[in-house]
Amino acid sequence: MQKKRPFPTFQLLIHLLAWLPLLWLLWAYWQDQLGFNPVRTMTLRTGKTALILLLLSLTCTPLNLIFGWKWVYRLRRPSGVYAFFYAALHFLTFVGLDYGFDLALAADALRINRFALVGLASFLILLPLAVTSTRRAMLWMGEKRWRWLHRLSYLAAALAILHYALLVRQYYTQPIIFGAILALLLGVRLVVRRSASSKEQKFNI
Repeated sequence: MQKKRPFPTFQLLIHLLAWLPLLWLLWAYWQDQLGFNPVRTMTLRTGKTALILLLLSLTCTPLNLIFGWKWVYRLRRPSGVYAFFYAALHFLTFVGLDYGFDLALAADALRINRFALVGLASFLILLPLAVTSTRRAMLWMGEKRWRWLHRLSYLAAALAILHYALLVRQYYTQPIIFGAILALLLGVRLVVRRSASSKEQKFNI
């Protein structure tokens, strides 16, 4: 008899919540409510949604380390994949709507604008993480190499926050908040791991 999965509601909820920003964006476009610069609005919304979902995926491990909530790992993959989905929409908005898929112009923009180059670096890191997010990929790569690769998600998040800060320039409040959350998540992970390692060493003495 197949074992019933715990907390299926949370998995359903993450799928529903992940589609809401896109539906909201499409509704705003349909209602002509994207402001005087719709492309910039779409770029900001898709990018911010990607960053929030990426941070949400990085929250799962600290929650398990602190509270022992193993069920949150079921939310990590969908939130990470949706983060890449919105990052891809963000990139396509930049290349397609902003530069009409003129790759020469887009390349010039990447060369001139540091924020665009940093954002591209974050997106390129997320790409292999999304491709190898399945269990089959983990088995093929081996768990150790898979874990090493997927720790790059912290680097992708840090670059995404830097990309956001360079884009909004003087309005740093939200990038600072996102940066503080990322630092907290990474800090919790390092402290708990170090504490567990110290206990293990004492036990082995």
